[in-house]
Amino acid sequence: MSPAPPPITVEEILDALRLAGGRITTTRRATVEALLAHTDRHVSAEEVVEAVRARYSDVAESTVYRTLATLEELGVVTHLHLDHGPATFHLADHPHRHLVCRACHAVIETPAELYTGLTGELERRFGFTVEDEHFALTGLCRACRPAAGATPP
Repeated sequence: MSPAPPPITVEEILDALRLAGGRITTTRRATVEALLAHTDRHVSAEEVVEAVRARYSDVAESTVYRTLATLEELGVVTHLHLDHGPATFHLADHPHRHLVCRACHAVIETPAELYTGLTGELERRFGFTVEDEHFALTGLCRACRPAAGATPP
């Protein structure tokens, strides 16, 4: 049996917070709304703080960070590091992994199951369990390879 899909609407996310014993505050609602306003890309915590403060200027940055951490604990969002920048967040509504071009900084989302063979082999050979949703693989995208003089495999 596969786990239930994560909530994806503001009310579904707030219900998940309530079910976990959390209170629904103005800051929490604004944080969730800011996340959902950026479903087209990965968003940094700083961007979420800016969006929340644009509406409620007196909100403490730490409160937004705590809300993001709580949402991650609930499996609503995941955070990852794209290249050397700050952690970014996105909804956990569909499992995927990331490729980041070191030349143009394009982020390419890939299906999580592409990594099953590699993570399984690392487990078998080294007893190591990879938490691959937390990182991105870096390299050169199709468009940047020729400009960098890289040859396709």
